[in-house]
Amino acid sequence: MKDLFSLGLPEFSHVDFPCGCGRTHVLNADFHYGNYKALLADLVRSRAPGGKIAVIAGNDMFLKYGRRAAEALEEAGCTPVNVILKNTFDKRLENAGGLFRLPEDVRLAVVTDNELFDAASYFAGIRGIPLALVPASTNVQGGAGDTVTVNVRGYEETFFTGAERIFLIDEALYSKRKDLIYTGRTLFGAKPPKGQELEDHYFGTIKPRVKAFMFELDEELWKLGILAKTEHNEAAPAQHELAPIYTTTNIATDHNQLTMELMKKIASRHGLVCLLHEKPFAGVNGSGKHNNWSMCTDTGYNLLEPGKSPYENAQFLLFLCAVIKAVDEYQDLLRITVASPGNDHRLGANEAPPAIVSMFLGDELTGILNAIEEDRNYSKRAKCVVEIGVHVLPRLPQDSTDRNRTSPFAFTGNKFEFRMPGSSQSIADINTVLNTIVAEELSIFADRLEACDDLSAGVKEIVKDTLKEHKRIIFNGNNYSDEWVAEAERRGLMNLKTTVDALPHLTDRKNVALFAKHGIFTETELASRKEISLENYAKVLHIEALTALDMVRKAILPAINRYMGDLAKTANQLKELGVAADTETLSLLSARFSAIGKEADRLEEAVEHAEKQCGLECAAAYRDEVIPAMEHLREAVDGAELITAKEYWPFPSYGDILYYL
Repeated sequence: MKDLFSLGLPEFSHVDFPCGCGRTHVLNADFHYGNYKALLADLVRSRAPGGKIAVIAGNDMFLKYGRRAAEALEEAGCTPVNVILKNTFDKRLENAGGLFRLPEDVRLAVVTDNELFDAASYFAGIRGIPLALVPASTNVQGGAGDTVTVNVRGYEETFFTGAERIFLIDEALYSKRKDLIYTGRTLFGAKPPKGQELEDHYFGTIKPRVKAFMFELDEELWKLGILAKTEHNEAAPAQHELAPIYTTTNIATDHNQLTMELMKKIASRHGLVCLLHEKPFAGVNGSGKHNNWSMCTDTGYNLLEPGKSPYENAQFLLFLCAVIKAVDEYQDLLRITVASPGNDHRLGANEAPPAIVSMFLGDELTGILNAIEEDRNYSKRAKCVVEIGVHVLPRLPQDSTDRNRTSPFAFTGNKFEFRMPGSSQSIADINTVLNTIVAEELSIFADRLEACDDLSAGVKEIVKDTLKEHKRIIFNGNNYSDEWVAEAERRGLMNLKTTVDALPHLTDRKNVALFAKHGIFTETELASRKEISLENYAKVLHIEALTALDMVRKAILPAINRYMGDLAKTANQLKELGVAADTETLSLLSARFSAIGKEADRLEEAVEHAEKQCGLECAAAYRDEVIPAMEHLREAVDGAELITAKEYWPFPSYGDILYYL
């Protein structure tokens, strides 16, 4: 639709546009208030016949415009509910409190102020309520008379919400770690005496500096129309999580990029640094995103909502099977969307799903699907009652929906939670692939159903065929276990352990055909994306390797040498005094000093060899030669750190960084 406010008066006359009511309206420069009321009435009759309509306006605009909308709705036989905010241009969260109180039976929300549209769209989306922007302005490029722009927002695509995990560390300590500055992660660091054993960070209170950061982050996000739902501590020390409120995919993608940028900027105002790397600390839980994904109609109906009787809900079962089939057939594409050098460190590390793509559906939903496949009746599972031991409180039915936190792609009641993405990654590729692969399966299902005489029988046949051919992708157990890796191999599922393993599949024939069919990417574009991603992989590891060598040769080895010199000096002095000196530490340090030097030389040789390769071979060389060399060097360095006096070690330790905020 054209932006009517950008048109001149001659262009504005006789502009026609499609409306959500199914009709095409013509707007003229002499559009009068009577026409405005008629148009609004026509709109709401089709969208919410006989239902309550929320009229959202700022206090400063309601008398001028909002009241007109309320009057038009009353004349149309609707029941307007006025939601008046303090001020149209005040975008603080507290000013939007009225939006949280939309009545349960509201069928449509009407916004009369452009400034409030983005904010109101969030709350309407949460409730699944269509939203209409209907401003009544008295001046369009100097034109006379009241004009109307109608923009009905139906939620006809996918929704996304996600949780963003980050580490917050002291800026002064960050500035002393070259590896964090150059690479975003620590290349060396011995394990501190305390880890995550007590879970006291996860269940503890938020520290004052972090709380202040979160408060300012909320305000700055709100200024941009980005609403956050929750902030809390996460499992690892110094790790935290932010959960935004869901919205349509394109908007959510932009919001996620802005959120990551704001996190870093606001952290610096509090003397903190926000780390978005997937694995900034070895042996400590890494950070990822949870990409919560669902499909909705243009009226806000969630197509993945099972309802009270999912075993009788043919529509839900059909769309569920489309997702099952899509995930199974395009495991490689989903793995590629989360492929990065940083995420390779995190996936499969008992803090995130392995690199094997699978789906969790829960016992009840799996039981329903098994019954359908086996052509038998499903016995609905009786609701369990939560025993709370207090007789004066009402009996509480236990929720039958499970949540498997080990699954990479888990059904969580009315959406899927994709838990493999890394914290620094954009969600654009993820949701592009999800939308495309599901669209492909739905198009196949549609072709089958259109050829059926009996629609109900056709749906049942599709569901049964899908389960028979693709149930291997469903796994409700512990994805972190070694047994699952063996079981997945037996099932024939792909285990693309690294980015280098995954990326070549981007240009597989079936994937090229898929993206070409739906007009997403050409074969050339896919080849370019693969080449760029492989090059980036090699460059990231190259920087990490050179940083490690720089730290070792310019700081770590000289520090160990100084400490050994002082130990030797002290030992000689004690010997002169006739006192027996313990030289065991000195001998051990000397051995590790030598090992560090040798491993550094091996790493340098591995880098030189990898640099001479090209494309996939270059990336493979960094994976197979450089990464192992870096790990061996790290092992030697971390061993030396454990027996080197703190005042000699040149970099802040893990204990300093993670526990002294």
